[in-house]
Amino acid sequence: MGNSQSSSTGQQRQRRHAEDSEPVIIQKRRAHHVPMTSTQLSSHVGQDLAWRAYKVFLDQYPQYEQTEPLDLLRLSDFARLDQGGETYVDYMGGSLHPDSIVLAHMAVLSSNIMGNTHSVSTSSQVSSTYANKARAAVLAFFHAPPEYTVIFTPNASGALKLIGESFPFTPGGSYVMGVDSHNSVTGIRKFALQKGARVAYIESTPHGGMEVSTAMDVLRSHKPRSRVESPSLFALTGQSNISNSKNPLSLLHYASSLGYSTLLDAAALAPTSVISLEKTPVDAMAVSFYKMFGYPTGVGALVVKKSFLEQLERPWFAGGTVDVVQVPGTVVTMSSDIHERFEDGTINYLALPAIADGLRLLSNYLPFLPLRLSCLVDYLSSSLLQLRHQENSSPVVRIVSRLPTRRLTNVGDQSDTGFIVSFVFLSPNGRLLPNTFVEHAASMRRISLRTGCMCNPGAAAAMLGSQKEMEGLYDGIRRQDILDAMGQVPGVVRLSLGLASTFQDVWCVLQFASGMSRSRSRQAMWEAWVKDGTPGH
Repeated sequence: MGNSQSSSTGQQRQRRHAEDSEPVIIQKRRAHHVPMTSTQLSSHVGQDLAWRAYKVFLDQYPQYEQTEPLDLLRLSDFARLDQGGETYVDYMGGSLHPDSIVLAHMAVLSSNIMGNTHSVSTSSQVSSTYANKARAAVLAFFHAPPEYTVIFTPNASGALKLIGESFPFTPGGSYVMGVDSHNSVTGIRKFALQKGARVAYIESTPHGGMEVSTAMDVLRSHKPRSRVESPSLFALTGQSNISNSKNPLSLLHYASSLGYSTLLDAAALAPTSVISLEKTPVDAMAVSFYKMFGYPTGVGALVVKKSFLEQLERPWFAGGTVDVVQVPGTVVTMSSDIHERFEDGTINYLALPAIADGLRLLSNYLPFLPLRLSCLVDYLSSSLLQLRHQENSSPVVRIVSRLPTRRLTNVGDQSDTGFIVSFVFLSPNGRLLPNTFVEHAASMRRISLRTGCMCNPGAAAAMLGSQKEMEGLYDGIRRQDILDAMGQVPGVVRLSLGLASTFQDVWCVLQFASGMSRSRSRQAMWEAWVKDGTPGH
């Protein structure tokens, strides 16, 4: 959408929703900060209210000013957000791409001839060189010792699937995971059950994650007799994508001491946290680069010990994974490069040059992220909890995700949680407002958020107290069946912050949420939703 059309749409919205005090763009009014432009000043209402709120915010969170480099990054690499009037709070769904990475990638593509890596041609060698640089950058970013290698996959789910389909489960072995896990982790149970292994869950707390003592009890009760006779796998979610819980990586050490192989799902953890494979020598770790720095999509990685790969048994072979194949016959000689045995077909060689640039950018700004985002999450969650319906002063939201136990004060500090706020909107009588209504109303205000169970049904059920409903599911059940039985599909509203998040994003969300507290504003949003067909209601 062009700027002129966006401006016209914004002016119409201002007239329709004047009582909602439409969000404004905020920048620090300091000599050493880039000021707001005249266009930003003139194209938004509620300016004075916003400036006062920002001043109060800085008084409450003075440490926020230590993260100024992220303001400059927002202006240089994410200007399209402010130009388009977009509020993006779905970084768990996918981080936004910085302009500089795309431009650097374009320069590489426009100045090189790159061909399929499965050749010795000049163009192939160029691609292989960039692929090797990308592998080295990944290993360096995660402080990986020489015993590790990198397998490029379509995403973190693809990396997890590689482990699931290749792990040598046996009837005497176990697969242990947390209830608060992404479906891609839970899905590994299919491979375990097909091979006769036991599947054990570590229950979720009401706010997601797991209790360390409970996890240790489950691991002990299902520990393998030996790594050879009964191979067993423990998959740990580093950070939940819905509950905001971080699980202690020390559990990986403990599981390894009991004889488990260990797998870390770091898809939600890696974008904002420092991970050192020297300190946490997990057997395998899965990541998605688009969640870390937004570009490119379609590329993830399995960072894995070479010795662990030797224990895996691939259920098939493909182009690129083999040196020799007998046809007809049964002879197969797998590739001599161990990582190539797991990279089916042709890797995304045109995208790989962007990986090193993305990791370099994230490395520069990662020290500032936890401090900035902890300030924003604390302000966002406390402000949401203060909202009351104008009719009867009842709460507007109920936060169901885990909140941080401490506030960060310095650049380089690490948070004990992620930077997610999951909650439900409540009507004045205390009933849950449909998530489809919330998402529709947010989209009308150009707010990109997420609703639902976030592919993490176990944590969603625990947070919403609907474990009994989860137990009542049956084979073949569909979403429509749940909708018919319960009136709506259970889920939450998820706000997730990331690399380009600023106070202005939080302010926009709070202005939207405040509109839910006023009967006239809420009714207007409801009528617009009904007019559009009330999807999922």
